[in-house]
Amino acid sequence: MAEVPTIRWAIIATGVISYWFVEDLVLARPDAPVRHVIQAIGSSSKAKGEAFAAKHCPDHKPAIYDSYKAACKDPEVDVVYIGTPHSFHKQNCLDAIAAGKNVLCEKAFTLNAREAREVFAAAKEKNVYVAEAMWLRHRPLFKTLMKMLYEDRVIGDVFRMWSDFGREFDVPNLPSTSRYRDTALGAGTLLDLGIYSLTWGLTALRPRDPEERRVAQGARGADGVITSTTKVHSNPDMVARIEGTEGTVEVWGVTTSDPKYFVVYPKFVSDSGASNERAEGRRYEFATPGRGYTYEADATALDVLAGKKESDVMPWAETLRVMEIMDEIRRQGGTVYAADRA
Repeated sequence: MAEVPTIRWAIIATGVISYWFVEDLVLARPDAPVRHVIQAIGSSSKAKGEAFAAKHCPDHKPAIYDSYKAACKDPEVDVVYIGTPHSFHKQNCLDAIAAGKNVLCEKAFTLNAREAREVFAAAKEKNVYVAEAMWLRHRPLFKTLMKMLYEDRVIGDVFRMWSDFGREFDVPNLPSTSRYRDTALGAGTLLDLGIYSLTWGLTALRPRDPEERRVAQGARGADGVITSTTKVHSNPDMVARIEGTEGTVEVWGVTTSDPKYFVVYPKFVSDSGASNERAEGRRYEFATPGRGYTYEADATALDVLAGKKESDVMPWAETLRVMEIMDEIRRQGGTVYAADRA
């Protein structure tokens, strides 16, 4: 059997999201289409980087850098993974691009659509690959469900959906420097949690007409209720409900970003007010290696090896569409970031 190709990664930042991603990169997977190597770790200090590597890269010793920019310049690196807070994404992306590196940047891609356009313009000029790490869209569960909804039409015409992401944080008592309080860091639930509820809404309702993409109350046609909160943990539970003319789909999981299975129910028909029994649904389970980041990591690696500059799953236009909608949500809600005034 031919040896699979290798992709070497630089990991920017050593927080929770980075170690989750790295733990999946180094999973032993006999059927993996790519060999992933952690080539470099960029951290705010060499000590933090070394501690991260010792814990999460036991079989390979990556180069440790005490700055993000230095890690991006490592000549052996093929792709830079950016796991910093939202407010650093633009500059981290630009530094990686300036070094001629391909980039996979965590969601939300930037603080606003204008920053995203700046990153994409730089990537186009340097002719490098850049993609937003929206892991939900890469998962087999998600792809299978979208096919069933819009190719197989298992519930007919989709006309309504709901999704919520709740995590409880005592925001008023968090330090003023917390990213949940400091608007300079993208405070609020929208960029961190709400983007997942929004993703379920955009993909489940599949708006095509620009007029359908506006954020407004009382819109006609397909309707979505999309929410997020820091006041209560709403999961693990149902993470999305999608209704069509011929049935309903309920998606269940650990969080709205981490679905585990969905159930397809036929259309409810009641001949009398006394009949309130629901027909049995069909459940679709999906086993996930590790935490579920392998899918986006493999897709990114294969894209880069194929010479692509955008992801088919999360192309630049889709990242911009999501960012523009979130900009409008914040505008209507009165949340302004310093980056909006820049």
